[in-house]
Amino acid sequence: AEPATCFPTAATVANSWDPALGEEIGKALGEETASYRVNVILGPGLNTKRSPLCGRDFEYFSEDPYLSGKLAAGYVRGIQSVGVSACPKHFAANNQELRRMASNSVLDERTLRELYLTGFEIAVKEGRPKCIMTSYNRVNGTYANENHHLLQDILHGEWGYDGAVVTDWGGSNDHVEGVREGSTLEMPCPGFGSAKRLMQAVEEGRLPESAVDARVDELLELVFTTDAAVKAAPKRFDRDAHHALARRAAAESVVLLKNEGGVLPIDLGRAKTIAVVGENAIKMMTVGGGSSSLKVRHEYTPLEGIRAAAAGKAEVIYERGYVGDVTGDYNGVKTGQDLSESRSEAQLIADAAAAARKADAVIFVGGLNKSNHQDCEGDDRLQYGLPYAQDKVIGVLAEANPNLAVVIVSGNAVAMPWIDRVPAVLEAWFSGS
Repeated sequence: AEPATCFPTAATVANSWDPALGEEIGKALGEETASYRVNVILGPGLNTKRSPLCGRDFEYFSEDPYLSGKLAAGYVRGIQSVGVSACPKHFAANNQELRRMASNSVLDERTLRELYLTGFEIAVKEGRPKCIMTSYNRVNGTYANENHHLLQDILHGEWGYDGAVVTDWGGSNDHVEGVREGSTLEMPCPGFGSAKRLMQAVEEGRLPESAVDARVDELLELVFTTDAAVKAAPKRFDRDAHHALARRAAAESVVLLKNEGGVLPIDLGRAKTIAVVGENAIKMMTVGGGSSSLKVRHEYTPLEGIRAAAAGKAEVIYERGYVGDVTGDYNGVKTGQDLSESRSEAQLIADAAAAARKADAVIFVGGLNKSNHQDCEGDDRLQYGLPYAQDKVIGVLAEANPNLAVVIVSGNAVAMPWIDRVPAVLEAWFSGS
């Protein structure tokens, strides 16, 4: 895999409330896409967050469809400004990972329109994407990829969309019905089986040849309108500028949830020893798990960043505090150090408390990670609270030192039963590079 700039996830950037920033990110994404001779980038993701427990929420903007639509439109405009195509996904009413290929989203027309389609409508009308991806699930009993009401009545009919429609990977149930209703391209690599079924359906009079012609026209339009840009794109782009943009996007999207007593920002003129606690401080937590993983060009752990900021001003000591169930190897891509641990949980907590007591300030970096049943495609979260006894660790740290700042890395909200005992809380989301 080629290395790329890892921009903050959609869940992160949504907290900037800045469509113009999304457009900047989109343009950079488009430049990198074209440089790698790729015509279509599969995003942005703007599924409505129905529950904070959805394992793929980190890839989606918001529970607010208006915010999602405005940001997605910005991304689309930016991506397509360089000539390649965006592909907003997943259309539509796809809000869980559990049984995502078989689930049935049952909803009335008003709910469908106001909550689940508003974001896509804004993205389509204001961003004008050349491609859109359907979702895995059924919508009121019919798979989204062959759903007449979604594709014909609304997308093509009411919204005037004239681009291509692509299935999610393995998301085609009946390609004949998909082609009939407006599905342009079946992915991935379906082979000639689908083509033979289409030919048989045309020959038997079950599928009009005009439907096949329409889908071919849509696909050729996508190819012809992006191919020139891909061929003409320089193979190099300004990597430093993209990295700087990714950093600015992360900074503008971090959310300060609480700050009492002036704990943040840490005064390096007075705090000569800073204790950093938490496994997420030593992990490369750029994005959540699943198909969004990538080979990142520049990558830093929170601990590395804190040490760089404190260099020459304060001593930084580190304690792990807890052990998660994921190593530094995500989907075959090495993104962190060896995280093996021989100490017991009780000893880890005791060592963290001892470090906190002798420090002038404490930063706990925890939250979720990329493992199954957390922030990971294919599984939903099993609990709203923090895993790995982190609540206990935070409580012990709060007793050991009043100058405690808790930093949460996650793709969505988590329970904070310790919130009244902690003076400062920062939601960092997944900050990319």
